[in-house]
Amino acid sequence: MADQTSDDEVFDFSNIEFTREDLVNALNDMVKEYRKLSHTFEEVKAENADLKNSLVEPSTVELGEADNLQIELNKLKAENELLRSKSCELESEIEKLNSIMSSWTQSSISLDKLCAIQKPVNDRTGLGFNTGESSSGVTCTQ
Repeated sequence: MADQTSDDEVFDFSNIEFTREDLVNALNDMVKEYRKLSHTFEEVKAENADLKNSLVEPSTVELGEADNLQIELNKLKAENELLRSKSCELESEIEKLNSIMSSWTQSSISLDKLCAIQKPVNDRTGLGFNTGESSSGVTCTQ
């Protein structure tokens, strides 16, 4: 084998210690190792590019999804505003109806009081009839 005293030492192909078969085998091993390292390098490079793209620039699919989400958000905001408006209208209507119901309740209470202080149907006292006279149509004048 050749001396490995220096990292930039050039392999001496003219050395007679190595046969042609040894050199071919060594070269094949180096090619296999190169291919393996090259493949690994390409995988890492692709992974790095994917990571860089996902961090720096969103993909067009992500941009499209973001646009769709923004459109949906705007629709929901508009619908929310419409529902708030309807809610305010309904609250106002409920307030009016409560006022009307309160008025009706007061009217009902007043009517019940009025009915309670009325005389029975056949009670004619105080209307100009004498209690001892028959109802012959004669009125008392005093």
